[in-house]
Amino acid sequence: MATRDTLLRAGVPIEVVPAAELAARYPQMRLDVPGIFGIYEPQSGALMARRAVAAVVEQALRCGVTYATEAVSVLAGGGSQATVHTQSGAPIRAGTFVFACGPWLPKIFPDVLGKRIYPTRQEVFFFAPPAGDRRFAPPELPSWIDFTDPRGPYGIPDLESRGFKLALDRHGPAFDPDTGDRQPSAEGLAEARRFLAERFPALCEAPLTESRVCQYENTSNGDFLIDRHPAFDNVWLVGGGSGHGFKHGPAAGEYLAQCIRGVRAQEPRFSLASKSETQQRMVY
Repeated sequence: MATRDTLLRAGVPIEVVPAAELAARYPQMRLDVPGIFGIYEPQSGALMARRAVAAVVEQALRCGVTYATEAVSVLAGGGSQATVHTQSGAPIRAGTFVFACGPWLPKIFPDVLGKRIYPTRQEVFFFAPPAGDRRFAPPELPSWIDFTDPRGPYGIPDLESRGFKLALDRHGPAFDPDTGDRQPSAEGLAEARRFLAERFPALCEAPLTESRVCQYENTSNGDFLIDRHPAFDNVWLVGGGSGHGFKHGPAAGEYLAQCIRGVRAQEPRFSLASKSETQQRMVY
Protein backbone atom coordinates (compact mmCIF):
# COMPACT_ATOMS: atom_id res chain seq x y z
CA MET A 1 0.00 0.00 0.00
CA ALA A 2 2.83 2.41 0.82
CA THR A 3 4.37 1.81 -2.62
CA ARG A 4 1.05 2.47 -4.34
CA ASP A 5 0.49 5.68 -2.37
CA THR A 6 4.03 6.93 -3.09
CA LEU A 7 3.66 6.34 -6.83
CA LEU A 8 0.29 8.09 -6.90
CA ARG A 9 1.71 11.11 -5.04
CA ALA A 10 4.56 11.26 -7.54
CA GLY A 11 2.15 11.17 -10.48
CA VAL A 12 3.53 7.87 -11.82
CA PRO A 13 1.00 6.05 -14.03
CA ILE A 14 0.10 2.76 -12.37
CA GLU A 15 -2.53 0.07 -12.51
CA VAL A 16 -3.58 -1.80 -9.39
CA VAL A 17 -4.15 -5.40 -10.48
CA PRO A 18 -6.31 -7.69 -8.27
CA ALA A 19 -5.18 -11.22 -7.49
CA ALA A 20 -7.47 -12.92 -9.99
CA GLU A 21 -6.29 -10.64 -12.80
CA LEU A 22 -2.65 -11.14 -11.79
CA ALA A 23 -3.06 -14.89 -12.04
CA ALA A 24 -4.70 -14.55 -15.45
CA ARG A 25 -2.02 -12.24 -16.85
CA TYR A 26 0.97 -14.12 -15.45
CA PRO A 27 0.13 -17.82 -15.18
CA GLN A 28 3.86 -18.60 -14.98
CA MET A 29 3.73 -17.18 -11.43
CA ARG A 30 2.25 -19.18 -8.59
CA LEU A 31 0.30 -16.61 -6.57
CA ASP A 32 -1.03 -18.13 -3.37
CA VAL A 33 -0.65 -15.26 -0.88
CA PRO A 34 -4.00 -14.19 0.66
CA GLY A 35 -5.03 -10.64 -0.26
CA ILE A 36 -2.25 -10.20 -2.79
CA PHE A 37 -2.48 -7.52 -5.49
CA GLY A 38 -0.08 -6.14 -8.07
CA ILE A 39 1.07 -2.65 -8.98
CA TYR A 40 1.82 -2.46 -12.69
CA GLU A 41 3.82 0.47 -14.08
CA PRO A 42 3.30 0.58 -17.86
CA GLN A 43 6.11 3.13 -18.36
CA SER A 44 8.74 1.25 -16.37
CA GLY A 45 11.42 -1.04 -17.75
CA ALA A 46 14.96 -2.33 -17.37
CA LEU A 47 18.24 -0.63 -18.25
CA MET A 48 21.52 -2.36 -19.01
CA ALA A 49 23.69 -0.66 -16.39
CA ARG A 50 27.10 -1.08 -18.04
CA ARG A 51 25.80 0.16 -21.38
CA ALA A 52 24.06 3.09 -19.71
CA VAL A 53 27.24 4.18 -17.94
CA ALA A 54 29.24 3.82 -21.16
CA ALA A 55 26.65 5.93 -22.99
CA VAL A 56 26.96 8.66 -20.35
CA VAL A 57 30.75 8.66 -20.74
CA GLU A 58 30.46 8.90 -24.54
CA GLN A 59 28.04 11.82 -24.28
CA ALA A 60 30.28 13.56 -21.73
CA LEU A 61 33.25 13.26 -24.10
CA ARG A 62 31.20 14.79 -26.90
CA CYS A 63 30.42 17.68 -24.54
CA GLY A 64 34.11 18.32 -23.85
CA VAL A 65 34.64 16.39 -20.61
CA THR A 66 38.09 14.87 -20.06
CA TYR A 67 37.75 11.22 -19.02
CA ALA A 68 40.61 9.24 -17.48
CA THR A 69 41.00 5.95 -15.63
CA GLU A 70 43.08 6.59 -12.55
CA ALA A 71 43.30 5.85 -8.82
CA VAL A 72 43.57 8.48 -6.13
CA SER A 73 46.46 7.94 -3.74
CA VAL A 74 46.70 11.25 -1.88
CA LEU A 75 43.96 13.49 -0.60
CA ALA A 76 45.44 16.28 1.47
CA GLY A 77 45.06 19.95 1.96
CA GLY A 78 46.01 23.10 3.66
CA GLY A 79 43.08 24.48 5.59
CA SER A 80 39.67 23.72 4.13
CA GLN A 81 40.80 23.07 0.52
CA ALA A 82 41.83 19.59 -0.59
CA THR A 83 44.44 18.69 -3.20
CA VAL A 84 44.30 15.37 -5.05
CA HIS A 85 47.09 13.26 -6.56
CA THR A 86 46.81 9.97 -8.41
CA GLN A 87 48.88 6.85 -7.87
CA SER A 88 51.02 7.92 -10.82
CA GLY A 89 51.84 11.09 -8.92
CA ALA A 90 49.94 13.43 -11.19
CA PRO A 91 47.86 16.18 -9.57
CA ILE A 92 44.20 16.62 -10.41
CA ARG A 93 43.19 20.27 -10.33
CA ALA A 94 39.57 21.30 -9.91
CA GLY A 95 37.44 23.74 -8.01
CA THR A 96 35.30 20.91 -6.64
CA PHE A 97 35.98 17.19 -6.24
CA VAL A 98 33.15 14.66 -6.15
CA PHE A 99 33.85 11.15 -4.88
CA ALA A 100 31.02 8.85 -5.99
CA CYS A 101 32.84 5.55 -5.49
CA GLY A 102 30.16 3.12 -4.37
CA PRO A 103 31.44 0.38 -2.05
CA TRP A 104 34.98 1.80 -2.25
CA LEU A 105 33.98 4.97 -0.36
CA PRO A 106 34.76 3.62 3.14
CA LYS A 107 38.16 2.40 1.92
CA ILE A 108 39.05 5.80 0.47
CA PHE A 109 37.73 7.71 3.50
CA PRO A 110 38.12 5.25 6.40
CA ASP A 111 38.12 7.90 9.12
CA VAL A 112 34.90 9.50 7.91
CA LEU A 113 32.98 6.62 6.34
CA GLY A 114 34.62 3.44 7.61
CA LYS A 115 31.79 2.92 10.11
CA ARG A 116 29.03 4.68 8.17
CA ILE A 117 29.05 2.83 4.82
CA TYR A 118 28.66 -0.96 5.01
CA PRO A 119 29.47 -2.87 1.79
CA THR A 120 27.66 -6.22 1.70
CA ARG A 121 27.83 -9.25 -0.57
CA GLN A 122 24.86 -9.77 -2.91
CA GLU A 123 24.36 -12.80 -5.14
CA VAL A 124 22.51 -12.71 -8.47
CA PHE A 125 21.48 -15.74 -10.54
CA PHE A 126 20.30 -16.24 -14.12
CA PHE A 127 18.30 -19.34 -15.10
CA ALA A 128 17.57 -20.66 -18.60
CA PRO A 129 13.84 -20.96 -19.36
CA PRO A 130 12.67 -24.14 -21.13
CA ALA A 131 13.53 -24.16 -24.84
CA GLY A 132 10.99 -22.21 -26.85
CA ASP A 133 9.10 -21.07 -23.74
CA ARG A 134 8.41 -17.34 -24.08
CA ARG A 135 6.58 -16.98 -20.76
CA PHE A 136 9.72 -15.73 -19.02
CA ALA A 137 10.69 -13.08 -21.59
CA PRO A 138 9.14 -9.70 -22.45
CA PRO A 139 6.35 -8.87 -22.98
CA GLU A 140 4.88 -11.93 -21.28
CA LEU A 141 6.76 -11.16 -18.03
CA PRO A 142 7.76 -7.71 -16.71
CA SER A 143 10.48 -6.84 -14.24
CA TRP A 144 9.07 -7.60 -10.80
CA ILE A 145 9.61 -7.51 -7.05
CA ASP A 146 7.67 -9.46 -4.44
CA PHE A 147 6.95 -7.31 -1.37
CA THR A 148 4.98 -10.12 0.28
CA ASP A 149 8.11 -12.22 0.81
CA PRO A 150 10.57 -11.36 3.61
CA ARG A 151 13.44 -12.62 1.44
CA GLY A 152 12.91 -9.60 -0.83
CA PRO A 153 12.96 -11.51 -4.13
CA TYR A 154 13.06 -9.54 -7.36
CA GLY A 155 13.84 -10.33 -10.95
CA ILE A 156 14.10 -9.32 -14.57
CA PRO A 157 12.75 -11.37 -17.47
CA ASP A 158 14.97 -13.14 -19.97
CA LEU A 159 16.66 -10.28 -21.87
CA GLU A 160 18.88 -11.04 -24.85
CA SER A 161 18.72 -14.75 -23.99
CA ARG A 162 20.89 -14.31 -20.88
CA GLY A 163 18.31 -15.98 -18.67
CA PHE A 164 15.71 -15.20 -16.05
CA LYS A 165 17.37 -13.02 -13.39
CA LEU A 166 16.67 -13.64 -9.71
CA ALA A 167 18.13 -12.01 -6.61
CA LEU A 168 17.16 -11.43 -2.98
CA ASP A 169 17.09 -7.79 -1.87
CA ARG A 170 18.49 -8.12 1.62
CA HIS A 171 21.86 -7.37 3.14
CA GLY A 172 24.38 -10.17 2.82
CA PRO A 173 27.62 -10.52 4.80
CA ALA A 174 30.30 -7.81 4.88
CA PHE A 175 32.27 -7.62 1.63
CA ASP A 176 35.51 -6.08 0.40
CA PRO A 177 35.02 -4.96 -3.23
CA ASP A 178 38.72 -5.49 -4.00
CA THR A 179 39.45 -8.84 -2.38
CA GLY A 180 36.07 -10.44 -1.75
CA ASP A 181 35.28 -13.87 -3.23
CA ARG A 182 32.95 -13.44 -6.22
CA GLN A 183 32.02 -17.08 -6.59
CA PRO A 184 28.34 -17.60 -5.74
CA SER A 185 27.65 -19.83 -2.78
CA ALA A 186 25.95 -23.22 -2.89
CA GLU A 187 23.65 -22.00 -0.12
CA GLY A 188 22.61 -18.96 -2.14
CA LEU A 189 21.85 -21.02 -5.21
CA ALA A 190 19.84 -23.53 -3.16
CA GLU A 191 17.79 -20.73 -1.64
CA ALA A 192 17.15 -19.25 -5.07
CA ARG A 193 15.90 -22.61 -6.32
CA ARG A 194 13.61 -22.96 -3.30
CA PHE A 195 12.03 -19.64 -4.20
CA LEU A 196 11.64 -20.67 -7.84
CA ALA A 197 9.86 -23.85 -6.75
CA GLU A 198 7.41 -21.72 -4.77
CA ARG A 199 6.78 -18.84 -7.17
CA PHE A 200 7.98 -19.95 -10.64
CA PRO A 201 7.69 -23.77 -10.52
CA ALA A 202 8.50 -24.22 -14.22
CA LEU A 203 12.01 -22.90 -13.47
CA CYS A 204 12.79 -24.81 -10.27
CA GLU A 205 15.19 -27.16 -12.09
CA ALA A 206 16.22 -24.75 -14.85
CA PRO A 207 19.94 -24.68 -15.74
CA LEU A 208 21.97 -21.91 -14.18
CA THR A 209 23.30 -19.88 -17.11
CA GLU A 210 25.12 -17.11 -15.26
CA SER A 211 25.76 -15.80 -11.77
CA ARG A 212 27.63 -12.96 -10.17
CA VAL A 213 28.46 -11.42 -6.83
CA CYS A 214 27.72 -7.72 -6.60
CA GLN A 215 27.79 -5.41 -3.61
CA TYR A 216 25.56 -2.90 -1.91
CA GLU A 217 27.05 0.07 -0.10
CA ASN A 218 24.57 0.52 2.71
CA THR A 219 24.15 3.53 4.95
CA SER A 220 22.84 3.09 8.46
CA ASN A 221 19.29 4.12 7.50
CA GLY A 222 19.24 3.13 3.82
CA ASP A 223 19.14 6.73 2.55
CA PHE A 224 21.69 8.40 0.29
CA LEU A 225 24.81 10.19 1.47
CA ILE A 226 25.28 13.46 -0.45
CA ASP A 227 27.30 15.91 1.59
CA ARG A 228 30.57 17.80 1.88
CA HIS A 229 33.59 16.18 3.46
CA PRO A 230 33.73 17.49 7.04
CA ALA A 231 37.33 18.70 6.62
CA PHE A 232 37.30 20.01 3.04
CA ASP A 233 34.88 22.54 1.56
CA ASN A 234 35.76 21.52 -1.99
CA VAL A 235 35.15 17.76 -1.57
CA TRP A 236 31.74 16.10 -1.83
CA LEU A 237 30.96 12.53 -0.80
CA VAL A 238 28.19 10.81 -2.76
CA GLY A 239 27.05 7.25 -2.21
CA GLY A 240 25.09 4.99 0.08
CA GLY A 241 22.92 3.68 -2.74
CA SER A 242 21.98 0.72 -0.51
CA GLY A 243 21.18 -1.33 -3.61
CA HIS A 244 19.31 1.45 -5.41
CA GLY A 245 22.07 3.82 -6.52
CA PHE A 246 22.14 3.26 -10.27
CA LYS A 247 18.49 3.92 -11.01
CA HIS A 248 18.53 7.11 -8.93
CA GLY A 249 21.79 8.34 -10.49
CA PRO A 250 20.33 11.04 -12.75
CA ALA A 251 18.22 12.57 -9.96
CA ALA A 252 21.07 12.36 -7.44
CA GLY A 253 23.44 13.98 -9.93
CA GLU A 254 21.01 16.81 -10.62
CA TYR A 255 20.52 17.41 -6.90
CA LEU A 256 24.29 17.42 -6.29
CA ALA A 257 24.97 19.83 -9.16
CA GLN A 258 22.39 22.24 -7.79
CA CYS A 259 23.91 22.04 -4.30
CA ILE A 260 27.41 22.69 -5.63
CA ARG A 261 26.19 25.67 -7.63
CA GLY A 262 24.34 27.00 -4.59
CA VAL A 263 20.94 27.10 -6.25
CA ARG A 264 19.30 24.80 -3.72
CA ALA A 265 19.67 24.02 -0.05
CA GLN A 266 20.96 20.66 1.11
CA GLU A 267 18.41 18.24 2.51
CA PRO A 268 19.24 17.04 6.04
CA ARG A 269 18.21 13.45 5.18
CA PHE A 270 21.25 13.13 2.88
CA SER A 271 23.75 14.63 5.32
CA LEU A 272 26.71 12.87 6.87
CA ALA A 273 25.26 13.71 10.28
CA SER A 274 22.17 11.61 9.52
CA LYS A 275 24.31 8.48 8.97
CA SER A 276 25.09 6.75 12.22
CA GLU A 277 27.41 3.87 13.08
CA THR A 278 24.45 1.65 14.01
CA GLN A 279 22.42 0.06 11.22
CA GLN A 280 18.71 0.74 11.44
CA ARG A 281 17.32 0.80 7.93
CA MET A 282 14.26 2.99 7.47
CA VAL A 283 14.40 3.78 3.74
CA TYR A 284 13.87 1.06 1.13
